[in-house]
Amino acid sequence: MASLGTTEPVVSPPPRTVLPRSYLLWLAGTRASLVGDAALYFALSWAASAHGGQLAALVLTAITLPRTVLLLLGGAVGDRFGARRVMITGDVAMLAAVLALAVAARTWGTPPWMLFGFAAVVGTVDAFYLPATGSMPRRLVSKEQLPRAMALRQAGDQVASLLGAPLGAVLVVMAGLSGTALVDAGTFAAVLAVMVWVRPAAQAERSPRAESLLAGISDGVKLAATDPVLRPALLLTAAAAAGLLPAVSLLSPLLARSNGWGPGSAGLVAAGQGVGILLAALLAARLGPMRRIGMGTSLGLALAAVGLAGLAAAPAPAAAIAAAGVVGAGSSMFACHIGPLVLAGAPDTHLSRVQSLLTLVQSLALVVANNVLGWLANAAGARSAIVLCAVLGCVAGVTGLASTSLWGQRQAGSLHQAGS
Repeated sequence: MASLGTTEPVVSPPPRTVLPRSYLLWLAGTRASLVGDAALYFALSWAASAHGGQLAALVLTAITLPRTVLLLLGGAVGDRFGARRVMITGDVAMLAAVLALAVAARTWGTPPWMLFGFAAVVGTVDAFYLPATGSMPRRLVSKEQLPRAMALRQAGDQVASLLGAPLGAVLVVMAGLSGTALVDAGTFAAVLAVMVWVRPAAQAERSPRAESLLAGISDGVKLAATDPVLRPALLLTAAAAAGLLPAVSLLSPLLARSNGWGPGSAGLVAAGQGVGILLAALLAARLGPMRRIGMGTSLGLALAAVGLAGLAAAPAPAAAIAAAGVVGAGSSMFACHIGPLVLAGAPDTHLSRVQSLLTLVQSLALVVANNVLGWLANAAGARSAIVLCAVLGCVAGVTGLASTSLWGQRQAGSLHQAGS
């Protein structure tokens, strides 16, 4: 395998303009499933809120805790037994779980024990499913097509998140938790059929059978800690998660309250970020990323930092919505460059493990940042907390630009010449 830190341009034939049908089918199936999941999560949160805020928070914790604890094991299992096999197993498990939830909710209503049990199942399955599905673009498309494939995936993610919660609200009103679970079961059945049909080209690349899962986890962590590209890429991802994700989801509602803007304005700010993410992802899918893909990650962080500064200084809701759009565009630009950079840089035998680390650093950084920024917003105001996010994004962007191992990374076959 060629050195990941080389600054020489990658010479390869131009990518095909059309992504493989297997990838497009996989993308359609999994994004449809994400819409169903988002709808069910809304219904689950709504049902839990009937028992009080504390219990609702504990139900969400029952999802995130096992997911975080088991992520590294999930990555090792994906590399050992194959991502496709893990995804099929996960889809079968979730199909059974949501059908059981539908029956239980119709029979007993929404007692806390049932909500906790289902949440724990979701978190456990996610720990194995997320690293496997995160590695699938690399397994289904060529490296040259990877940036466009992942940009299209990001756009699909954003569409799913925008549609899921409203759909969940409609389904809760019409059919309750039980009916929403049945709809989600249909999406799991669809993606299961897709996964049975799709056969990744890189499926044969697995970690050695003789290696224990614990050794596999250790090997994946060692690779990420010593690789000249993966190490700074994961650190930048942690910084992005800490500085960008809480700004709109946590701090913009606090900013709206402190300014007396009302919940409608806070919702529009979040929508502005979503539109920025979607438009930037679609642009990247159409034009491709910057040729110096490492540079694109840093400039994305810098652009998001500019948006955060605008959000902190926004005198009115309209300015805050526009600034949130810039934050979304910058964070999407970062994601559309860092994702292919990490996936292309990971060895075929470590794809799921690297994806598990990518998810883990985001989760841990977000847990810490949410608590620190929440405390700061309470002590010094939401604007001060958003300014700190802007500073963190700016520092991370400058640090990325100063990293020679990231700066020299080029994306073969990109049509966008900026930065070359």
